Amino acid sequence: MGRAVRRIVTGHDPQGRSIVQEDGPPARVATLGGESGTTFHEVWNTRSTPAPIDRASGEPAEAGISLLPPPGGTRIRILDIPPDDGTVAALPREAVRALFEAIGAGHALAENPPHPLMHRTETVDYGIVLEGELVLILDGSETIVRAGDIVVQRGTSHAWANRSASNARIAFVLVDGRFEEGLD
Repeated sequence: MGRAVRRIVTGHDPQGRSIVQEDGPPARVATLGGESGTTFHEVWNTRSTPAPIDRASGEPAEAGISLLPPPGGTRIRILDIPPDDGTVAALPREAVRALFEAIGAGHALAENPPHPLMHRTETVDYGIVLEGELVLILDGSETIVRAGDIVVQRGTSHAWANRSASNARIAFVLVDGRFEEGLD
């Protein structure tokens, strides 16, 4: 779906000097929803804030793909979203729920949403459009975002749609959050 994602991880040698510890693709990449689905490139996660900084440990181990960051932690991922070919709109609700449950977020799905993939997480997400064009769908509005645009998504119900004829790529930094009383 485009240029490969390259992850460069720095660390420290035994003398405390900075080094490149890893240089290559992310260890976890998965396409959800079949051939025309979204590809998740899981770049890195942290388990706490402040994040521990040591000489040469790797990314905290995880199995599979998780939509949410670890409790008290962060996650960075890149999504490749192909043009919408009508497949998503045709998915039965049970299939959408199964997709979200596969990434630990079945509870996040909105009820009676304006878009089948509408969901809400207890996170602050920084979405940076790298390539292409996407539509950010909220409860009562839609906003087109293009390469260079940044969305600060603050725990709202939302979905993403690629209504263009080209692939889109967006980077997300997710930060664990807490809803204010009355928003949960």
